[in-house]
Amino acid sequence: MSNAIGIVAVLLSFLILAMASRQIGALFARFRLPLISGFLFTGILVGPFVLGLLPKGVGEELRFVDEISLAIIAFAAGAELYLRELRSRMKSILWVTAGNVIAIPLVVAVVLFLLSGWLPYLEAMPVAARAAVAALAGTILIARSPSSAIAIINELRARGPFTQMVLGVTMITDVLVIALFAVNSSVVDALLSNLPFDLQFVGILLLEIAIEVGLGYLVGRLLALIMARHAGQWGKGTLLVIIGFGVFTAAHAVRDFSAAYLPFELFLEPLLICLIASFVLANYTPYRTEFMRILEEVSPPIYVVFFTLTGASLALDVLAQTWPIAVALFLARLVAIYAGSFAGGVAARDPMPYNRMSWMTFITQAGVGLGLAKEVSVAYPEWGGSFATLVISVIVVSQLVGPPLFKAAINRVGEAHGRGHGTAGDDREWRALIFGLEGQSVALARLLTSQGWHVRIASRQAGTRPDLDSAGVNITPIQELSLETMHALEAERADAIVTMLSNAENTLVCQTAYEHFGTERLVARMSERDNFDQLRALGVIIVEPSTAMVGLLDQFVRTPVATSLLLGMEEHQSIVDIEMRNPALEGLMVRELRLPLDVLILSIRRGGGMLVSHGYSRLQVGDWITVVGSPESLEIVTNQFVGVPGGVTAVP
Repeated sequence: MSNAIGIVAVLLSFLILAMASRQIGALFARFRLPLISGFLFTGILVGPFVLGLLPKGVGEELRFVDEISLAIIAFAAGAELYLRELRSRMKSILWVTAGNVIAIPLVVAVVLFLLSGWLPYLEAMPVAARAAVAALAGTILIARSPSSAIAIINELRARGPFTQMVLGVTMITDVLVIALFAVNSSVVDALLSNLPFDLQFVGILLLEIAIEVGLGYLVGRLLALIMARHAGQWGKGTLLVIIGFGVFTAAHAVRDFSAAYLPFELFLEPLLICLIASFVLANYTPYRTEFMRILEEVSPPIYVVFFTLTGASLALDVLAQTWPIAVALFLARLVAIYAGSFAGGVAARDPMPYNRMSWMTFITQAGVGLGLAKEVSVAYPEWGGSFATLVISVIVVSQLVGPPLFKAAINRVGEAHGRGHGTAGDDREWRALIFGLEGQSVALARLLTSQGWHVRIASRQAGTRPDLDSAGVNITPIQELSLETMHALEAERADAIVTMLSNAENTLVCQTAYEHFGTERLVARMSERDNFDQLRALGVIIVEPSTAMVGLLDQFVRTPVATSLLLGMEEHQSIVDIEMRNPALEGLMVRELRLPLDVLILSIRRGGGMLVSHGYSRLQVGDWITVVGSPESLEIVTNQFVGVPGGVTAVP
């Protein structure tokens, strides 16, 4: 009873510290450092070797927290392996992956084996077991960080064959590393248990893999049944956590049962089971999108807890003695990544600049690697903690060094597309460029002009129209749709570009704007669905006249007041998007703002996601805030959010 009370007390203390860890992680992010590094730092700070707020052995007492977190990490890794998105560059992806999967474990294992005499927990092992543990370290250091890769790609708006290859290798590698870890763990287990390498051992290993694949498939189908239910995202997220923890519990039960009642021990890898389950769901059911959305909701608090606990469990006394070996392993991994990536790229006949720089994108590590290291510390308590500390130190350095090199590689191959800034932040005048001369384009230009926009219509037919002056808007004749023409139209200063041409011409204009100007808002009117997917991939807002009209009529039937407000039909009310730039408002809740009484905040857009605002929503610099109110009050609110004269960013 007292032991249970002690665990509850430790858990409550840890959860309070995890809340602080979340804030410290956010502070790291402001300095463009990884969130995970902030969580690990907090764990180290509150752990037994610094402040001592958490006792030594806290990882063992809160083992169930680790297992829940590892299950979610494995679910996320499997869901990222979406075959349809990888087919176009599959040859390069497979060759580069093969090069890394061969080179990294080989080089790292050799280096660690040669240095094992300086590690007491390895020096005491038989030579074969020492080699297997070294190979296990090499396997873990194969792992990548899909979340970091995706974040950097989104930040740079990277797009192209090199980016596709990098992302594909990152996803497949995280799947393979878990599968290889399962095999290596079985080998280490057998060697430490003095089991002979014979046909019986191979048969047991194949049986374990078959059971893991079968259970993974069944769990995947169970997850699909849950996704099909109407339980709400948090309800489904809770079931997801329960199932993940259940997989770990079942794996432990199978191992205990086989050890007690069978002539051999079955070592099932729960991470592999969870990964296969999410792979099945993502590729063979229609629920991948919802599954990913639920993981995005569940993962942030899980990651805070997991990485904080990982930091608190680090054996800093061991690291103080072995840090030169950690540096040697990091450098060995860099050499192996370069060799494997270069050789794989050459075998796939990729362009030589890609082959020389691809290694820079594969350094970053995070969730899966840390999870596997933590799994070793749990499975082998005698030496696993010291082993995990060594491996985690390499991962932390990789997480700090990797992102800047990743960005440099994407920029060097020319697949980064910076975002356009327009002119609104300088002179408070928003600019729109409309391609196509007709009644709708003229009407749109007049409406935007009445809202304070500077609008220009560009058309190849403008030179044949004698009535341009009567239109009351700026119409510029052009000869062709080309990059030179768009430079002449000052497209780089446009905050929005609207195309009302043929589908092929719309695609040409939007691609040029995306590639060369990074225009934030691209809108295309399309009569057919040709090039639809191509434009969607560029982030273009596509308006189909027929479906748009039906949707508009539907909104007028169901919500006439809101629809008329959004369309600007209410005489004394308007809606604007305002970028929050005032650092004095950072961290304030909406309810703490002193807004005019006729102003209402509708939503907050942050980091590509939309938040439905409420009184307790906290503001961050860089948020885009949608506000409704009278024009006079909106002017006051705009100045309040920007906080500096002449720096207003508001979209009427």
